[in-house]
Amino acid sequence: MAIDWYQEFVDLNHTPGPDELVALYYFEPAEGISKEEAVGRIASESSTGTWTTLFTLPPRMRELQAKAFEIEGNYVKIAYPLALWEEGNAAQLLSGIAGNVFGMKALSNLRLIDATLPAGYLRHFKGPEFGIEGIRDMMKVRGRPLTGAVPKPKVGFTAEEHAQVGYETWMGGFDFVKDDENLTSLSFNRFEDRVRAMTRLRDKAEQETGDVKSALINITADTETMKKRAKMLADHGWNYAMIDVVVAGTAAVATLRDYCSDLGLAIHAHRAMHAAFDRDEKHGITMQFLAKIMRLIGVAQIHTGTAVGKLVGTRAEATLLADVLREKQTKAVEHAALDQDWGKIKSAFPVSSGGLHPGLVPDVLDIYGTELVLLVSGGIHGHPKGTRAGAMATMQAIEAWKDGETLDEKAKKAPELEEALKKWGYYKPK
Repeated sequence: MAIDWYQEFVDLNHTPGPDELVALYYFEPAEGISKEEAVGRIASESSTGTWTTLFTLPPRMRELQAKAFEIEGNYVKIAYPLALWEEGNAAQLLSGIAGNVFGMKALSNLRLIDATLPAGYLRHFKGPEFGIEGIRDMMKVRGRPLTGAVPKPKVGFTAEEHAQVGYETWMGGFDFVKDDENLTSLSFNRFEDRVRAMTRLRDKAEQETGDVKSALINITADTETMKKRAKMLADHGWNYAMIDVVVAGTAAVATLRDYCSDLGLAIHAHRAMHAAFDRDEKHGITMQFLAKIMRLIGVAQIHTGTAVGKLVGTRAEATLLADVLREKQTKAVEHAALDQDWGKIKSAFPVSSGGLHPGLVPDVLDIYGTELVLLVSGGIHGHPKGTRAGAMATMQAIEAWKDGETLDEKAKKAPELEEALKKWGYYKPK
């Protein structure tokens, strides 16, 4: 008599139907476990199985079993019936395809690379409220990246000091001033004080420049507190709220998506803590799948790295992430991504940030093009002439790239950029 039934979750003759969700995993079996048994365990644990055969099993249960249908080296594709997933509940999806499977002793490593979300699953989600075009309409910016900066150091300023750095950032030509991930409501910089100070100087900057100015102010906390903070932002005329989406959790972000949309707020998603589970190339979850889930839920933009700054990530990864967020349809990339048709789900901006300065702007734009949010923080505040000049230098670097000029050519008629290049050149931070 058989003890386990993992082999029943492997069917190499199965062809997924259009209503099945397909996941792509990298896996390494533990010692003594065959590849076929390992993938059967993944499919079993992430769908209807358990560790042993059962005394009774209604025949209809067979229709709910996931099926590992393609094994190529250490990669496997698994098809899941749509009925396994609750409508509109991304947290429940993660509990299945990214849940207990990561703790199984039969696997020494497991990495969820991607999942194709079928139309029948997508239709229960709203996606981003505004989309890229809606955000551009909101900010009245066309033909260039949206730009922003975090006051640096990331924490330590009072609310008034923070707002003053923000004012200089805006006056240098930037669109956004951004809180960093660990600035919420601290004893020396309370959320309410920061909102009031930023509002006053935003209005001043808008009056003096004639441009729309905004801020990505961090509301991250328990869900009810986030709602109160979002309401305060809306009451003060802001159009954005920032959430540390990984630490806040999928369910909280989904709740705030609707709440913020009702208030006219877009969500800027900071990915703090993502590398705890996506940096290991053999285990965890990829950043592109996190980005896919966040687009599904409905954030307006999410950090995707730079490939040239201080954070890990290659050019290929940055491009893949950008496509996941921006494109209506994406094509499979061998062992890296699956096909996805987003249907009516709107687009979201990739955000490039981390260790950037004016000398690196062309490299970033070569990767992303203009449909992104470009965050240059230390690279403006460290400018020899100050924050405003640093922001101006960055805007000059963008202009040079758009006009097909080298930065050295542009610098001959742009003193702020010239000063930036004298300090940083084309240095890539380690």
